[in-house]
Amino acid sequence: MEGHEGISLLRDSVPLLGFALIFVLIFRRLGLGATLGYLVAGALVGPQMLGLVGDAEGKMGIAELGISLLLFLVGLELSPSRLWRMRHDIFGFGTLQVTLCGLAIALVVAATTNATVAAALALGLPLALSSTAQVLPMLQSAGRMRTPIGERTFSTLLFQDLSIVPLITIIAALSRNPADQGGPPGWLLGLYTVLAVAGLVLAGRFLLRPLFRLIGNLGEREMFVFAGLFAVIASAAVMETLGLSTALGAFIAGVMLADSPYRHELEADVEPFRSILLGLFFLAVGMALDLHAIAERPWFVVGMALALIATKAAIITLLARLFRMPWRQALAVGLLLSQGGEFGFVLFAQAQDALLILPEAASLFGAIVTLSMATTPFLMMFSQRLRAEPEPSAEGLEGPQQDGANAIVVGYGRFGQTVAQMLIGQGISVTLVDTDVEMIQTAGDFGMKVYYGDGTRLDLLRQAGAADAELILFCQDGDGMDTEQLEAIHHAFPKASIFVRAYDRRSIMRMKGAPIAGAVRELMESAVVMARRAMQAVGVEVSEIDRTEAEYRRRDYERLKVQRETGDLRAGRDGMFTHANPTTAAQSDLERG
Repeated sequence: MEGHEGISLLRDSVPLLGFALIFVLIFRRLGLGATLGYLVAGALVGPQMLGLVGDAEGKMGIAELGISLLLFLVGLELSPSRLWRMRHDIFGFGTLQVTLCGLAIALVVAATTNATVAAALALGLPLALSSTAQVLPMLQSAGRMRTPIGERTFSTLLFQDLSIVPLITIIAALSRNPADQGGPPGWLLGLYTVLAVAGLVLAGRFLLRPLFRLIGNLGEREMFVFAGLFAVIASAAVMETLGLSTALGAFIAGVMLADSPYRHELEADVEPFRSILLGLFFLAVGMALDLHAIAERPWFVVGMALALIATKAAIITLLARLFRMPWRQALAVGLLLSQGGEFGFVLFAQAQDALLILPEAASLFGAIVTLSMATTPFLMMFSQRLRAEPEPSAEGLEGPQQDGANAIVVGYGRFGQTVAQMLIGQGISVTLVDTDVEMIQTAGDFGMKVYYGDGTRLDLLRQAGAADAELILFCQDGDGMDTEQLEAIHHAFPKASIFVRAYDRRSIMRMKGAPIAGAVRELMESAVVMARRAMQAVGVEVSEIDRTEAEYRRRDYERLKVQRETGDLRAGRDGMFTHANPTTAAQSDLERG
């Protein structure tokens, strides 16, 4: 019998993982996120459609470990210093968001259905939570995690993840299940919770940390995986034994290790398990959706999904404005968090077990969460222009003026700032020109006068006083300038020495024959400095470092000379340092070795 179950599980995993792979790739490609791909794949292979896989409840039991691992990783992020810095957003904005959105949506549920007050709360409060699994990847892929929008969104999601514990407690308090009602009173559950948390914290300090220290000293890296999973499962099991939330146990396990030196190793080791099990959780949710109940009331599902999105977006946007966010950023946060989230499925199952809602209601509202999650990428795309900050206007900015400067620096970014400040430090007067309005305004805050204009134009350079300047330095971003442009500038201003910032070797090759005093590859010198410091760190003598640098520069110059003459990027590659062609000193060391 056990062998048959093993074969059945193995057979089920083929269509389950195969469909998940296909749909996650498709949905990722469309920019809709992996979560929806898992849900659709689960619904397709489930018993109500293709019927390729069964026993959704059994798989859900295993997959719920993914939720515990998610909260464990959230706990690992919560070092006390970070918690303190984000306390206003986490506990101020987060508390108001969950409370106001939960109550408002519960009112909508009560007004549109025949639900009792307890059922409306059991359905409305979970819908206040958003999808951490969907929103965080969107922020990370857009590179916006460290922006005001990203930090406010992350802190809100963090509080939502924490709030699952009190929400489970509320549902348990409202329970109509005789088994729940025969359990311990609320004050005793509260005492159990405090004692369990204190016990887990003590266990983390006096048992887990020494365990990880021992594993680290032994160098057994794979044991970190076992120890991390043990910490999560053991903490969750302790809480389950006491009739408390397993999610809280996993979260406490993460917090216990947030300040330990093993935090990053644990994150790296546990993350793949979290991703796999969370994916299996969404697959099981998709399999468990009652598609017949949804098909009977499609307009209810669509209408409630729209009401959910509109209610949450409006409340979160207004709250963000109250917390002094600009309205465009506030709207972005509101739309980002307007969907339902994965913890809603967990809480609907809890409410169903507590006999607060029927299985059909759990399926209907699970579908509402799914549909709301599907709309988020489209909402963000459609509202992009509305949410975008207006482009800084050049109105009121001065064009360059002839002020007798010895040097004109075109481009005042990170490269041009260093060039200009060093020239100024030597007492050379400088005129600064750039087209970035925001940068010009920022430079003014630091006491630097930057004129607006395209410094590659002859008329603008003449207006800036290039006819009398001794230096013209092109420091702007991009692939640089070509020979024809530079010849025209040299012909117009023959007194000035021209220097050009080049992006790479190709940029220098495009300037072949240009009348310039010098071209500098933007990363060349910083790369040489790092290589020198790296050699010093491994004990190479300074004289040998100097010799290696000189040899590299000689070879690089000869290579570049041949490349410019032939126009072939591959020319001169025999002059590169390779393992087969090291320096003379290094070759001697190899021969002696």
